[in-house]
Amino acid sequence: MRDIEPKLLDDLTAAPALKWAREWSDATEARLDSSALRKRIRAALDSDDRIPFVTRRGEDLYNFWRDAEHERGIWRRTSLSSFLGEGATDWDVLLDVDALAADEDEDWVYKGATVLPLSWDRALIRLSRGGADAVMVREFDLETRAFVDPAEGGFTIDEAKTNVSWVDRDTILVGTDEGPGTVTNSGYPMQVARWTRGGDTTVIFTGEPGDVAVGAGYDVVDRRTVVTRALDFYTSRTWVDGEFLDVPDDCDAIPHRKWLFIQPRTEFAGVPAGALGVIDLDAFHKGARDFTVLEQDATVEAITFTENALLITCLVDVATSISRLTLGTWERTELTLPEAASAHVVAANPVAGDEFWVAASSFTTPTTLLRGDASGALTEAKRAPAHFDTSGLETRQHWVTSADGTRLPYFITGDFSGGPRPTLVGGYGGFEVSLTPAFSNVRGIAWLEQGNFYVQPNLRGGGEFGPEWHSQVVKTNRHKVWEDHKAVLEDVVARGYATPAQIAIRGGSNGGLLTSGALVKYPECFGAAVIQVPLTDMLRYHTLSAGASWMAEYGDPDNPEERAAIETWSPLHNVRPRDEVAYPPALVTTSTRDDRVHPAHARTFALALWRAGQPVDYFENTAGGHAGAADNAQVSRVEALIYLWIDDKIGTPLA
Repeated sequence: MRDIEPKLLDDLTAAPALKWAREWSDATEARLDSSALRKRIRAALDSDDRIPFVTRRGEDLYNFWRDAEHERGIWRRTSLSSFLGEGATDWDVLLDVDALAADEDEDWVYKGATVLPLSWDRALIRLSRGGADAVMVREFDLETRAFVDPAEGGFTIDEAKTNVSWVDRDTILVGTDEGPGTVTNSGYPMQVARWTRGGDTTVIFTGEPGDVAVGAGYDVVDRRTVVTRALDFYTSRTWVDGEFLDVPDDCDAIPHRKWLFIQPRTEFAGVPAGALGVIDLDAFHKGARDFTVLEQDATVEAITFTENALLITCLVDVATSISRLTLGTWERTELTLPEAASAHVVAANPVAGDEFWVAASSFTTPTTLLRGDASGALTEAKRAPAHFDTSGLETRQHWVTSADGTRLPYFITGDFSGGPRPTLVGGYGGFEVSLTPAFSNVRGIAWLEQGNFYVQPNLRGGGEFGPEWHSQVVKTNRHKVWEDHKAVLEDVVARGYATPAQIAIRGGSNGGLLTSGALVKYPECFGAAVIQVPLTDMLRYHTLSAGASWMAEYGDPDNPEERAAIETWSPLHNVRPRDEVAYPPALVTTSTRDDRVHPAHARTFALALWRAGQPVDYFENTAGGHAGAADNAQVSRVEALIYLWIDDKIGTPLA
């Protein structure tokens, strides 16, 4: 049943590959009775006491919501007074995705909506089949609660990896797949066109096939078009109404109102790497380069605009701070955040006032939703409950030294009153993604409540300590991510938290590359590995799905020097037979509908482990896209399977 010709696994939906995946997945699920845990996780995910996160569009607050009654979800809106009131919120349902999917006999997954600015009465709805990145875009009338018929001029864009924005009621900017010459080698838009309701199409910008993508947005306040050409994941060029912004390619350029904000990855015009600078845009076009540095003493994690302010989210040793700066004067107010919380701005609108929303949580404290105003003051709006017992839980931060002498931190959460116990170690280490403390009912229910430890390491490759923290480990230095990861695992053991046999590692996407690489590089350091939607075939990753867009991260397999480095750590190409080295058991998972990281990575790696005589289980969800699950039912199914599998390998049976 398990053996198959590897090349057959490249075809996403071919009968042999699907049969192979289904039979192995069924066998994996059949060994573990996940029904009780799945039911409890699903109840938490569907619970009515969750926070409905909102975004303001005009006078209304919008929210997308899933629960047991609405598995695919409903898009809805309410007033501020109703949302903040003590009674039940009065929601106005705009779109029921379950009903739409049933009416059209499609596996629709909601992927967001872009509402027409200023009038707020039309939206461009993005719908995905099965959760894939590719979406269909359809115009929606918020007053009639109906899609606008294409025969009557409604905007409709066929399924593709599309970006779209409003110019006005009758005009949109579109980047999509319109045939040869319109998409990059990575499968993303290579050109931007202006579409009018009358059917006219005008191409306004074209990039190159080797780019990652070309995108555009329209500034409805200053009536200008901003085009960005992403050369790779970390370099780009930007034009404002056709005028090039002459900054280095590795410098993010953000035009906003009369200013130009920059975030350089290497020092530029007196603005240090990782800092935030600003200058008058007209003066910049005339040759001025005297930037004002707004933030340089911390890692700038994100910037967000309200109508009259700039919000800067920063990290210092993976602790969050958020500042509000008045546009123009740059007068600063530090937001007062909950103690020991990690926080981020979840919503703000630069054309809808100075309101903003912040979510704050920690590993042991559920999320609080805070509403900010023009003064920078925060008021609690909603507080989520915990759906598991958090008593006795605390979090510690430790620092370890990697093989090259670099110090890095990790968090460990649990009840520290006992001795060594089962420990789950996460991790990512790539694409400048920062891992900050966050609350998870799923993790609490399935893992922490049992008395186990959870570890979250801040590996190089992330963005926790600025651009250099990431750039140290790209391409030929990629191996250092695993050195960091191994150092954390060894420190967990050295401090007495767990024995190697009590440690499970888990990661998805680039984190799946991390855990599959760990399995073949230092299997003696842990007792089990969960490898989700992973990259594993790194000698041809650039030819699969969106892989060509990641060569700035991993290197080019067609470059001899970079290929030689990749060959040393590519998980698929370093699998060894069990008579040479015994790997701990692995669970490999993916989604058939993942059009970002091709399922062939997971399929062929599981097959290679099985052929090598190594212990491996496999599970492939038929929907879900790169997230691996498209709704709460699928999330609970996958999470229950994973946690029960981990507990079966390194823990004690869950009650």
